[in-house]
Amino acid sequence: MIEETELPASMGKVARRELALQGFTRFDQFDGVSESALLAIHGVGPKAIRILREHLESHGSALRP
Repeated sequence: MIEETELPASMGKVARRELALQGFTRFDQFDGVSESALLAIHGVGPKAIRILREHLESHGSALRP
């Protein structure tokens, strides 16, 4: 079973599920992760990256380009 996630529902169900399967369920786990690495995950596209980037910036973190 997949752990609960704090990722926003606006990212999309598939993106949230696939990120959780890769171990990404909390915002602090993304600090320093590259966008290209996340885009390589099935179901994670530009929209999910944009939403994630916005949330991370509001929490003082960022993805690597």
